Amino acid sequence: MKKKVLAAILCVAMVASMLIGCSGGSDSSSDDSASDEGGSEGGGKKIGITIQNIENAYWAGVMSKLQEILKSEGYEATIVGCEENSAKQIEQIENFITSGCDLIMVHPNDADAVEEVCGRAMDEGIKVMCWDNPMENTTANWVLDNTELGKEIGKTAAAFINEHYTADNKAEVCVIGKPDTQVLLERQNGIEAGLEEFCEDNYEIVATIDGVINNEVQSKAETVLQAHPDCKVWVGVGAGAMIGSNTALLAKYGGAGKIPEDCGVITTDVTSEQLNSLQAGDEAVRAIVGFEGSNTDTAQACFEMFKRILDGEDFSADKNVYRPLCEINDENIEEIQAGM
Repeated sequence: MKKKVLAAILCVAMVASMLIGCSGGSDSSSDDSASDEGGSEGGGKKIGITIQNIENAYWAGVMSKLQEILKSEGYEATIVGCEENSAKQIEQIENFITSGCDLIMVHPNDADAVEEVCGRAMDEGIKVMCWDNPMENTTANWVLDNTELGKEIGKTAAAFINEHYTADNKAEVCVIGKPDTQVLLERQNGIEAGLEEFCEDNYEIVATIDGVINNEVQSKAETVLQAHPDCKVWVGVGAGAMIGSNTALLAKYGGAGKIPEDCGVITTDVTSEQLNSLQAGDEAVRAIVGFEGSNTDTAQACFEMFKRILDGEDFSADKNVYRPLCEINDENIEEIQAGM
């Protein structure tokens, strides 16, 4: 049977210029204040960024690059993670308000939970951007259609399943989701819908687990493999799902080069570890469906979105700015790797 390495990634057509800087966030997982030296037009602007979980490999990579861009452009920035705790995220936003930020970016643990505090920020004249959710109390939302993203993951996984399995020899599938996070629940539902639509009655979902952190997913994947040793197809909502399940499968089968051709992991996000595994071609990683490209590409697109907001662009007609998609393949993977 041929081994087919699929590679897909949703790529951004840069979303205009962005700014950041705010120094008032307590519980900071990542804090970098940029000086005004160098004559950048961003000098004096303060931006506070609170994200769901900075331990997530994808977020850690993107935020590191975003911090570099902001510093080089002369903005003062504070980036914090709320550790998937909405009360902590509200407190972080309140700190950003008190410290006089010009812009607050929130990647919500629970969008409904932060609507009120984001409204208070706007009442204070602070611009607010949401990453991922179509919130109400924001200046603009930078979003993906997570259901469609999930369907693309399911469609990509279905192509792998259809190549290797039949109705008489069904693939055992594990779905890795995060149902307590709305956008990831939408993504998970999209994955399952994509499998149902594009598979040829040749798969069965034998397990569903949740997790976005590598070692958390690895531990749960190992438990699944004990109960379902023939579970060979793994689909999930993010980088942690891919890295964790790939690690568990490498341990089960004895390392790289020993993974069966009909065993594969297909998820989204883009991290160096994911790309390395995909490019190696001898691990369980078979496809990545994601967005923008490299960490640098995503950080630059985010920076440009900040600039649009701070420059006063009017988003009142439609505050939801959707991130475009594109494919990553053998022709562009090296370029993406270089930007990680």
